[in-house]
Amino acid sequence: MARPLQAPPKFLPSEWHVANKMQSASTESQKSSSERLVAESRRQVDEIEKTTQKTQSSVNKKIEQRLEEIKFWKQELDNKLEQIVNETEVLLTFKIRLEKALESCKEPLAVSQKCLLNRQRRAGTDLVLDEVERELVKEVEVLQGVIALLERTLEQTDEQIRLNRAAKYNLEMDVKDKYTALMIDSYCASLTNNSPDVRYPEKTVKIGGNFVSPEDWIYFSKINVEKADKQRNNSVALRTLIDSILSQTANDMCKQREIVNIAFRNRVKEVSDAKHKLETLLAVVMEEIASQEVNIVALKKAIADKEGPVKVAQTRLEARNHRPGVELCYDTVQYRLMSEVQEITNNIQRLKDTLALAETELKGLRRRQLSLEEEIQIKADSLYIDEVLCMSLRESVRINSF
Repeated sequence: MARPLQAPPKFLPSEWHVANKMQSASTESQKSSSERLVAESRRQVDEIEKTTQKTQSSVNKKIEQRLEEIKFWKQELDNKLEQIVNETEVLLTFKIRLEKALESCKEPLAVSQKCLLNRQRRAGTDLVLDEVERELVKEVEVLQGVIALLERTLEQTDEQIRLNRAAKYNLEMDVKDKYTALMIDSYCASLTNNSPDVRYPEKTVKIGGNFVSPEDWIYFSKINVEKADKQRNNSVALRTLIDSILSQTANDMCKQREIVNIAFRNRVKEVSDAKHKLETLLAVVMEEIASQEVNIVALKKAIADKEGPVKVAQTRLEARNHRPGVELCYDTVQYRLMSEVQEITNNIQRLKDTLALAETELKGLRRRQLSLEEEIQIKADSLYIDEVLCMSLRESVRINSF
């Protein structure tokens, strides 16, 4: 069976008045709170707007300052890059000078060594360690020393060029990075609140391990500049050294070359004078040989001429030995005939002894002739080696200062 509906409880008039007052009071309180919030919001909006504008202006100024800083260092790097590039190009020309100087030493060295080799063909007493030989050996040593010095300097130049290029590479990389940073910060400086490119990229506000401090950023470029300056200064010093080496080595080679040439001229004159003296002696010997030959002919004739007298004397003695009896007397004629035979025989022997001496002397003169002719030929060969082979070969050599 359904229950009868109960009427809701009813409030008293006093309670109704209290409820209305409470609604009014609550509404006034809510309105006051809302008004205060609106006022605070407007103040906060104005404050934040001013702060935002001030901060953005400060950031814009910092970007401009950063741009100026990047431009400054980029200009510094560009200047150093241009200097190191120019210096490397100049140093490359010095390297070419060194290579030409080194190449030019090969012919003089080959000529000096060939002269020494040619002079080994001298014969007899002319194969002497003379002034020419000593100076040629010294010339070879000078040239070999110059070649070694130029090779070391060339290696040093190659290394300096490598260091210059390494400094250039570092500068180029730094300049490239500075240019990229300049473009990025220039782009950032151009952005405004109304730019179409502005957006909300993800994960942008962070400081990671790839970031460096401003001090490290300046230090990095400063080190690149200092390294470039150091290598450029080293390169300039090396060029000064190369100039000095090229000049000094050319002077040393020219000086030694002239000393050797003077020694050659003196030696040629000395050998030529000796050859002339030997030829004079040979002429004297030839005259003496002719004279001795005439003397030998005369001696032989004199010996032959004595055959008649000795035959006559001996025939007379033989005939007188047939005298009969007491006529076979040892008279004055007999004594004189025997004396004549003995005298002629002794004279013939003296002539023969003199002839033997003359023939011996003639052999000695002819040996002397052969010796002189051989020595003259040796001198002629030495003159040919020194004057024709060596000196003419040396005339083609030119020492240049590169």
